[in-house]
Amino acid sequence: MADRGRVLVTGAAGGLGSAICRAFADDGREVVTADVRSGDIVTDLSDAGQVERMVEAAWPFSVLVNAAGVYPATPLLDMTAELWDRVQDINVRAPLLATVAFARRRAAAGGTGCVVNITSGAALRARPGAAHYCSSKAALEMATRACALELGPHVRVNAVSPGFIGVDSDVNPVTEEYSRAVSASPMGRPGTPDDIAQAVLWLAGDHASWVTGTILRVDGGSSTGAQLPVHWPGPTDIQKGMTA
Repeated sequence: MADRGRVLVTGAAGGLGSAICRAFADDGREVVTADVRSGDIVTDLSDAGQVERMVEAAWPFSVLVNAAGVYPATPLLDMTAELWDRVQDINVRAPLLATVAFARRRAAAGGTGCVVNITSGAALRARPGAAHYCSSKAALEMATRACALELGPHVRVNAVSPGFIGVDSDVNPVTEEYSRAVSASPMGRPGTPDDIAQAVLWLAGDHASWVTGTILRVDGGSSTGAQLPVHWPGPTDIQKGMTA
């Protein structure tokens, strides 16, 4: 059975992070919140030293949810080393360092634990103005697999990859036009923060005790393919021949 102790959630003040915190709290778990804006631990995850201090301040805990992330819009011709590095530091380096710091303590203390990273469909599909973000999420998915490989059997490491979830965010704002363009899915409705929170809760629970290194795509089916019109309105010559 998984250790049902406390949970550390980064990015806890955001729309997804706060929903994840509520889901764990409703499940009877003690939740430690960490965010750059507010929380039990106020921390800037772009600073590697603060990542280590966050894990130390929250310890002991049995579940780590790396939900913090930034999604700036930067066309490639405007990209700088500083902008690129900040996105990688927060979206990739911080969850990796937090996972390693957690796993070291878990190994020393004994018992089991699990990590759930929040990635994105952007890991699979490039987007204009989001080269740094898409690259960071692709890297985080590989880091998830690498950590699962090295940290098992005592620490499971998985990721939830959300489709577009509309949340009001001063940190990661999007335009209405963008929201309409990316929110279409075969399910016919936009996703909600609770959809993602329930997936995280499942991955952190006993029912997923043999699941590690998995990227769970919770996107309403948007990753199945592009929703385009039929490319030709009537039967082609080859189809006519097959049915003659």
